[in-house]
Amino acid sequence: MFAPVRQILMMMAFAAGVFAAPVPAAEVTSSALSPSTDASPVLTLHSGDVHRPISRAAIEQSPLYEVVLQHFEGPKGSFAGVWLDDFLEAQEIDVSATLRFIAHDDYTTFITPEDRAAKRYLLVTRLDGKSLTRNEFGPTMLVIPEDAEAVEAGTESMTPWIWSIKDIYLQQ
Repeated sequence: MFAPVRQILMMMAFAAGVFAAPVPAAEVTSSALSPSTDASPVLTLHSGDVHRPISRAAIEQSPLYEVVLQHFEGPKGSFAGVWLDDFLEAQEIDVSATLRFIAHDDYTTFITPEDRAAKRYLLVTRLDGKSLTRNEFGPTMLVIPEDAEAVEAGTESMTPWIWSIKDIYLQQ
């Protein structure tokens, strides 16, 4: 059900964004939130034949950051999580890997090393200090804070934004 909605939203955002003016970026700050101790798996990291369940606690072992924004799908508030590059480093993932993210509704997006060099991605685990649930676009989502307002305005693509992440595949 979500996949057709995503496609329509992406087409509308692209069409609206072709002639729109630049929009300022949302500000990211260090978070005062304590890292999670929840060891329950929230997603699976796949590398070749190895499939590792990853918990919220494992994600949040890197420093937490927050950004206040309006997500184009509805949620508004303080989104907290870790920089994707910090997560990859903590998981000892080769920086040359292309990442394939798959959501619970089977939406897929790819993030290349070049994408990660051009923009910073926030792997979000919380909204307004509370752990994201499947009902709130969780348990994790990927956002690009510097593009948040532009995506909302339709001047930047929403394609790499993904929520309800269940799998991350590493591709060489």
